[in-house]
Amino acid sequence: MPSNKSVSEAPITQFINCRILREHKLHREDLWVRDGKILDPEKLFFDEQGYADKRVDCEGCIIAPGFIDVQINGGYGVDFSQASEDVTGGVAFVAKKILEHGVTSFCPTLVTSPPIIYHKVLPEVKVHSGGPNGAGVLGVHLEGPFISLEKKGAHPEQYLRTFQSGGIKDLLDTYGGLDNVAMVTLAPELASSQSVVQELCQRGITVSLGHSVANLSQAEEAVRHGASFITHLFNAMLPFHHRDPGIVGLLTSDQVPAGRTVYYGMIADGIHTNPAALRIAHRAHPSGLVLVTDAIAAMGLPPGRHTLGQQVIEIQGLHAFVAGTQILSGSIATMDMCVRHFRQASGCSVEEALEAASLHPAQLLGISHRKGTLDYGSDADLVLLDDALNIKATYIYGKEVWRK
Repeated sequence: MPSNKSVSEAPITQFINCRILREHKLHREDLWVRDGKILDPEKLFFDEQGYADKRVDCEGCIIAPGFIDVQINGGYGVDFSQASEDVTGGVAFVAKKILEHGVTSFCPTLVTSPPIIYHKVLPEVKVHSGGPNGAGVLGVHLEGPFISLEKKGAHPEQYLRTFQSGGIKDLLDTYGGLDNVAMVTLAPELASSQSVVQELCQRGITVSLGHSVANLSQAEEAVRHGASFITHLFNAMLPFHHRDPGIVGLLTSDQVPAGRTVYYGMIADGIHTNPAALRIAHRAHPSGLVLVTDAIAAMGLPPGRHTLGQQVIEIQGLHAFVAGTQILSGSIATMDMCVRHFRQASGCSVEEALEAASLHPAQLLGISHRKGTLDYGSDADLVLLDDALNIKATYIYGKEVWRK
C-alpha cells in the first residue's frame, strides 16, 4: 500500500533509534524523509495519515547535517589549481572520496595562479547538487591572487596581483568571469579593495579576508562593505597585538553592523593552530567558527612530494610544507578528523563541534534554509556518527551514498 498519494507518490523513509541534531541539541526522536527533504512527522500523521515505506535502524547513532567544506584545494592526487586534461573528472573524483568523511557539499578552492589557469579551470567547475556520485559543488572559492606579499604563505609570489585598474575589471581580467564562484579571499588593505568587496557582495559572492597585513580598522571597513568571513584565522595574518588586534580583532569588534555575523575558518588539524589559540577563538566567538580542512592534493596519499597549484609540496608526517622550507601549505586533514580534533582540543560539546562543520558554513554562504540543519523542509543531507564522532554512513537527499 503506497504512502498517501494526495501529496506525493514518493516513498517515505523513517530513521529510527537515533539522536538527531536540531536547534543546537541532540534529541532522541525519529527523522522522516521524503523526496530528498526532511518531513514534519506531525503534518505527515495528522494531515496525510502517512506512514513509513522504509525504516533505517541507526543503532543509536547521532544524525547530523552533512558537513560543508568551504576551503579544500584538492585531495587524493587531484589539485584543483592545476589545468589538467580532465578538470571536471578530478573534481568529481574528490567529491566521491570525501563522502566517507561526511562531506556532502564543498567549495573547490583555487590558490593564487596565473590567469591562464583560472581561464581554463573555472569554466569546468559548475555548481551542482550532490548524489551517489559525490558531494555537491556549492561554487568555487578563489583564494588569491589579490593578497598581501608579506603574508603570501605558500602562494607563489610571481602571480600575486593588485587592483591596478581600480576594481572589478582586475578580477574579471584575472579570473575570466565570476560564474560559479561562491567566495573570494582577498587582502582588505590593498588599494581599491573596498569597492571590490562591495561589488562582489552585490553579486552574491561571499568575501573573505585573509593572507593580509590589514589592521583592525581596515578589516572593519571591509566588513561594513559586506565581507563576512576570515580565511584560516591566525594563519597568514598579523598576529594579535593588544593595541591593534588586526583581522583577529573582528571576533570581538563592536563595529560589526547590527544583525551581521563575521565567520572565521579554522583548520583544526592539530598543526595550523595551537589548541590554546583554538580555545581563545572559540570562547570569544563560538557562533562564528567554521571548520575547514584546507586540504591539498596530498590528502589521502602517502608522504612524499606533491603539488599545490604552482608549488611543490613535501609531506612529512601530518605536516605539508613548501618543499625545502618550513612554510605550511594547507593540510592533509579530513573534515571528520577536524571535527574530532576540534571537540577534543576545545572541550566544546558534540553539538558545537558538529555545527561548526555544518550549520555555520551554511549560514556563512547564505544557504541555511536548505543546508546545514535538520529543520523541516531542509535537504536531507545527513551524516550518521558514533559517539566518538566517527562516520558510519552519509546520505544526500535522503539516499545513502556511503556506508562504512
